[in-house]
Order: sequence, then structure tokens, then C-alpha cells
Amino acid sequence: MAQRVRKAIFPVGGLGTRFLPATKAMPKEMLPIVDKPLIQYALEEAAAAGIEEFIFVTGRNKHAIEDHFDRSFELEASLEQRGHGELLAAIRDCVPADGRLAYIRQGQPLGLGHAVWCARGLTGDEPFAVLLADDLIQGLTPCLKQMIEAQSGLGGNLVATMEIERAQTGSYGVIAPGATRDRLIEVKGLVEKPEPAAAPSNLAVIGRYILQPEVYQYLDRQQIGAGGEIQLTDALAQLVGAQPFHALRFEGRRFDCGSKIGFLEATMAFALERTDLGPEFRQLLRQYADVTAPSARPRSA
Repeated sequence: MAQRVRKAIFPVGGLGTRFLPATKAMPKEMLPIVDKPLIQYALEEAAAAGIEEFIFVTGRNKHAIEDHFDRSFELEASLEQRGHGELLAAIRDCVPADGRLAYIRQGQPLGLGHAVWCARGLTGDEPFAVLLADDLIQGLTPCLKQMIEAQSGLGGNLVATMEIERAQTGSYGVIAPGATRDRLIEVKGLVEKPEPAAAPSNLAVIGRYILQPEVYQYLDRQQIGAGGEIQLTDALAQLVGAQPFHALRFEGRRFDCGSKIGFLEATMAFALERTDLGPEFRQLLRQYADVTAPSARPRSA
């Protein structure tokens, strides 16, 4: 039986340059999908999977994340006085219990591998999860919960994977697949951002990981990889063959909210799923999509 995964790392130290000027003073992880920031979706996914300790690896101008997951007594008092019980419950529910949150600073944006390495003192010798808030996943069962359930019977390392167009391999870590059983794939190798012709498959690693603490032995080397950064994929590749290593084809739909198109698509998908917004929003989308109608677009007041 694999050791239970209790801790999760959230690397949130990136600069968010693809969303400038919106992210000049606001962390990209605080960009909202409908009415919740990306980082809250990630934390809720982790909590639903049984994670007990949430570790944020932050950088400059990330104070809004800490404030979001803290109590706001003035706001709570105002909502209570006005009888907004539903909103009051919503802002209280997003705050984890005392002692469950930890923040550590990544002094330089040196890559995902470096961000995970910065949290080594807080995860210790336990297995841990890593969640990237940019990768928002919509599904009946939270992606990390699917992974923890699968990994509990396997041990070792587990990454989430999905098929991509081969032309896109240069933007992802890509696995060399071995034996496949249902949705589980043995990982025989990992390559970070390979050219399409050199990619070992079209199975990309997306932002969900369950890792063993031995990965720190390789991250300690601070080796520079693709893009001039310390790549997590490069360290994981060293564990292949030394520990059980699998990839899971998760059930659900992944949105790349690090891109503007992916962010807009996620907003539409999550709005359409809402019972309070879906019907009206669907009608609004039909109006905008009907480009042949001269009066299709709603006029501003």
C-alpha cells in the first residue's frame, strides 16, 4: 500500500506575461473563471482529493493570493448585516482551516523544477502532489482524486496525461509510453518540449503530478534545461526505471488557462455548466455567434 498523499505544492511564482497588462499588479492565478479565481479551483480540487496541507510557492506581487485565502472580517460583517448569507458562506468556505496553509518564496523565476525544489523543506520525506493552476480541469471526479486513487495501488510517481497534436509537442513534457492497462500507462521515458519529429509519442504531461521525495535528489543539482530553466520533467526522467512510474489518462476536460483562448474557453464552459447562468449565457452566445443577423449583438445602454 502506497503512503498516503497529504501535501500539495502550488507553484504560483510566475510572472503571467501572457496576460499583461491585467497581470501587472494582479497574480495570473487570481484571474477569475466566472466568479472564482483559478487558484481557488486548484485548491478545491486538492481538498476534494483529501489533501490536508497546501503549500504555495510564491514570488513578487503575489500578496493577493495570501489575502484571498485569509479571513476578511470587515467584509464578513458587512455581508452578515445585509443578509447575504450565501455570499458569506462562499467567502468563508474558500479559507482552509488554520495551520493548513504555508507560503514559501521563490526568489527567482527559474522554472517549475526550481519552484518545486523550493518547497522541499515543507514536504519532507513524504510523497506529494503538484498542481498548476493554469491547467483547469472540468470533470465529474476531480482529476487529482482520480490520480490519488490510482496511485494508492501502484506506489511511485504518477502524472496526468492527454493526447495532443504532434505539432504541439514543443510546448509540453512528453512521455515515452510502455504497457497500457485501462487508463494507466507505464512511463518508459520523459522528454521536455521535444520537436515533433523527435517526440516519443503525442502523450503530453499536464499540470498534475504525484511525486516521491527522491525527485529532490535530482532537483538539488539545479541543472538548466529547455528554455534556460530548471525543468521538473528532466528530474522526473531520472526516476524512470528506479521507481514505479505511470501516467493516467484522466477523465475530464482540460483547459489551458495560461493562454487567452484557453482562458476564454474555460470561462464559457464553466458558465454554461452553471444552473444560474447557463440558460441565459447560452442564449447570449447564440446572439454573438449569429454574425449574419444585423441586430445580433446586444446594444450597450
